[in-house]
Amino acid sequence: MSDNYFSKIAETGIRPSVQRVAVYTYLREHPVHPTVDMVYSALSPVYPTLSRTTIYNTLKLFADSGLVQVIRIEDDRLRYDADTSPHLHFKCRKCGNVFDITDEETLRKINADCIALLPAGFSAERIQTNIWGLCSTCVQKQKSAS
Repeated sequence: MSDNYFSKIAETGIRPSVQRVAVYTYLREHPVHPTVDMVYSALSPVYPTLSRTTIYNTLKLFADSGLVQVIRIEDDRLRYDADTSPHLHFKCRKCGNVFDITDEETLRKINADCIALLPAGFSAERIQTNIWGLCSTCVQKQKSAS
């Protein structure tokens, strides 16, 4: 258990239980944008009393407090990201991996363009941009198969 993660959770006003710290540690140390089921599969062997419901409730609590962000990049499930800094997400339609795109200059331009599209009187509070396509590994595999 990382004292840093314990403190980070406590700073948001959330009581940092062992299970909550374990979930947050997993998110911070495995930036794969996991689903509830992915977190459960990873942590349940180490924490056998941990339930999917506990993980779901913990992630919802973290998202509501701004400790993590919810990624809506798929129709049927949510993913979670402990990196709350501004960035885009790219989902490979072949392997299913989700990648962060963090180029600050590009982010500023995209965000400014999105805000400029808003009708008069509207105010943006958060912008989440997703891109779908093929990652470089899957592009290479596709080229090799051709």
